[in-house]
Amino acid sequence: MKKVLIVSIGLIILGGCTKDDMLPEIKQVKPELTISTLSGIKLETPFVTSEVAMNVKLESAGTVTIKITDISNRVVSKEQVEVKSGDNILKVYTSALPASAYRVGLYDSNNNLIGITDFNKIN
Repeated sequence: MKKVLIVSIGLIILGGCTKDDMLPEIKQVKPELTISTLSGIKLETPFVTSEVAMNVKLESAGTVTIKITDISNRVVSKEQVEVKSGDNILKVYTSALPASAYRVGLYDSNNNLIGITDFNKIN
């Protein structure tokens, strides 16, 4: 009986101790990417060289379309992305774009505009 009790206590102690790296990682959203509304889009900075972080926030998971248009409203990039509900931190790569002003639009699966923001590509 003592052996069973000692083994049981040992298993409880071992099972109760876990390393921090075994716990799921909770990612914090940087203050410059925080969106206070339930859905929207926000770039880390409006001045971009080769890439910029972007937060896409939605009330529910699904497929969204991200369109980048130039100053003449011509689509220069379009991509569909699967996102989860809440914050989704993505990277926008702009090294192939010439220096100019651009607009990033976020659209739902029915092509309804969810959010829009602007950036300036600098060299």
